[in-house]
Amino acid sequence: MMKISEFQTKDVVNILDGRRLGQVTDLEINLKLGQIDAIVVPGHSKFLGFFGGGNDIVIPWRNIVKIGKDVVLVRLEEGHYKEPKQLEEEGYKPY
Repeated sequence: MMKISEFQTKDVVNILDGRRLGQVTDLEINLKLGQIDAIVVPGHSKFLGFFGGGNDIVIPWRNIVKIGKDVVLVRLEEGHYKEPKQLEEEGYKPY
């Protein structure tokens, strides 16, 4: 079992290109099903989660490969760092 506060200290890394995407800042939780639908990482133009017009990166739970002690490994194809609006347009509904 893991606390949300522990989850937020982990770096998120894309295993396909080795790119560090940042740290988890939020979770999308489906209250009806009692499950996590996605993790949220701050967009590239934000600094420490502040100052910025950058959009968050929403990573569907199905894209998580492994949750380790210090890192969350995800599989995201190049150019598939989705923003909430893009995910919704593709049919992903968090709730």
